[in-house]
Amino acid sequence: MDKQTFALTVVGYVLVALVYGGFALRLLAMGAARAPRNTSALYLLFAVVFSALWGGCQLMSVVSPWWRLLANLADILRYGCWFGFMLVLCRSGRDGKLPSGMAWLPLVAVVLLGLGLVTQILAPFGVVAFGDLGEMALMWAMALPVLALVLLEQIYRNVTEDSRWNVKPLSLGLAGLFLFDLYLYSQAVLFKRLDSDALSVRGAVHALMVLLLLLSTTRRRDWISSIRVSQKAAFHSATLLVAGAYLIFISAVGYYVRYFGGEWGRALQVGVVFSALIALMVLALSGSFRAKLRVLVGKHFFRYRYDYREEWLKFTQTLSSNHAPQDTGQQVVRALADMLDSPGGGLWMKGTSESVFRQTAHWNLVATAAKEDAESSFCKFLASSGWVINLEEYRSFSKRYGDLTLPLWLQDVTQAWLIVPLTAGGELIGFVVLARARTNIDVNWEVNDLLKTAGRQAASYLAQMRATEALLEVRKFDAFNRMSAFVVHDLKNIVTQLSLMLKNAKRLHANPEFQQDMLMTVENSLDRMRQLMLQLREGATPPGTAVGVDLGTIVQRISLVAAKRGRQFEVTLVDRVVTRGHEERLERIIGHIVQNAFDATDPSGRVWLNLDRFNGHARVEIGDTGQGMSEEFVQERLFKPFQTTKQAGMGIGAYESFQYVQELGGKILVNSVLNEGTLVTLLLPLFEVHQGSDLHVLGAS
Repeated sequence: MDKQTFALTVVGYVLVALVYGGFALRLLAMGAARAPRNTSALYLLFAVVFSALWGGCQLMSVVSPWWRLLANLADILRYGCWFGFMLVLCRSGRDGKLPSGMAWLPLVAVVLLGLGLVTQILAPFGVVAFGDLGEMALMWAMALPVLALVLLEQIYRNVTEDSRWNVKPLSLGLAGLFLFDLYLYSQAVLFKRLDSDALSVRGAVHALMVLLLLLSTTRRRDWISSIRVSQKAAFHSATLLVAGAYLIFISAVGYYVRYFGGEWGRALQVGVVFSALIALMVLALSGSFRAKLRVLVGKHFFRYRYDYREEWLKFTQTLSSNHAPQDTGQQVVRALADMLDSPGGGLWMKGTSESVFRQTAHWNLVATAAKEDAESSFCKFLASSGWVINLEEYRSFSKRYGDLTLPLWLQDVTQAWLIVPLTAGGELIGFVVLARARTNIDVNWEVNDLLKTAGRQAASYLAQMRATEALLEVRKFDAFNRMSAFVVHDLKNIVTQLSLMLKNAKRLHANPEFQQDMLMTVENSLDRMRQLMLQLREGATPPGTAVGVDLGTIVQRISLVAAKRGRQFEVTLVDRVVTRGHEERLERIIGHIVQNAFDATDPSGRVWLNLDRFNGHARVEIGDTGQGMSEEFVQERLFKPFQTTKQAGMGIGAYESFQYVQELGGKILVNSVLNEGTLVTLLLPLFEVHQGSDLHVLGAS
């Protein structure tokens, strides 16, 4: 060891002795040894004391090798105190007892500590009956931080939320100590010697971790409350412990292969270690191994097999993770299969227009075209009982299921294991067939209840998705019907116009002016019908974009039509007014309101239209002295489809006018009194056109 490394080592262990000694004094001052004594506080105190002794003995080992032996013994004893400290925390809140699944951990800790002490004591005396005790001591030293990390994981994963803030520094500090030791000794086991560089900074690393340990004790006196061991944490801890024990065992096998293998020893050791690592990777990636380990943990460590909170969160997350409606069925199958580590399954559902169940989704299960009649005894049994059918139990004890007879197609599905009914509102909407699990699972009352509850949840989810699809379909038909109503309304106006022209043709067929007007009317009707056909093909929105429209031109054309029909129509145009929209549609809306005014007013009555600007809007006022409307009709029914005061009307025109004006950003105001008349005010966005503007205005002269 060179001078710099030696100096770094000495400084590190001086710091260990000082800081852990000071930490021990602080714990004594906080009452760790006073009555009533807290077991976890005593273990913490002894762990800190032995850590200080370990640092002091390591410092004195430069004088005599016996101090190194004492340092190694103090190192093992401090690990024993840390084990006791963490085991006490794991049993807090459980009447002083560890969970049944963790009851064997104290025995494992005692065995590891005992073997470590024996190898450390015998190693200086050169005992070779059991092989090289120095290398065995390294393996036991590597096993200690593995077990310590398992216990630490249990603490952090299962601490309550209100205590996690307090325990986090403790967990980080202890994790730093144990991980560094694991790195140091695992490297020593592989290379048969301790890394001098890592060994020189070990004291400094351990001294640095004291800051985190001290922080936990200063945050709160009762800095850890009760710990609840969850199944998920137990599974991960068991996996970590199995992997650590496996690696330790393989290291021991590799050591003895090399020790007794003669010339081939080193080559055999490399082969054994490499093969063991590959085997560990295969086991880690094996779904069957994970399933068996999960069943083992749930069966022997806990009263109940499932952590229902975790299962329900995972189940709902799987159901809601689909990105397309067609994937919903497969997600339901996967969510149910994951609960029992089943590798696959299929979903049978009843169609909306048929009374048979057919396979609509499958996951790792053979697709089949088999159908099952909804009135069959099998489906009636599922609907009436709601039972989960265990096919293995049915084959060995069919009387439990009464007179149930399985369909022939189901008996041909060799992978089939469980049948889960999906019921919603007392109706069977489908069922799921799950494939045989990766490991043997006892389908008891707990599994049945979980699957029945999950099946109801999945059924409600599927029913909701089906209802959503039906609603979308209804909305599509509603949009089509609404558009059709608009078209029928416009066709009615065209038919009325053509009927009037045909009626006048009997009197005026020889009049050249009438003939010219008739041709123009027919041509205009054809243009409007072409636009209606285009609207049917492309949707409710009229073709083209909104542009500037001169309302005065539209009003003049409507006035000419009224004059040809022999009606008096008073028009007042204050100024040129331009708005934004579709000219043909605006003309139809204003014309519809004017026509309604004529229909509601006797020939002797008065109908008028005023066009001007009002508060930044284009204002069109259409009034009459006709029969008027009640306030209730105006407020509740006027602008709704199929609501009208006419005997032969459809109520579409007012609804279309209201919708289109709102699309343009305008308003329709109605003031009406029964038997006195109606005033309809259109407020449309004003389109300002300046002299010399290059904006295109339709209808501008």
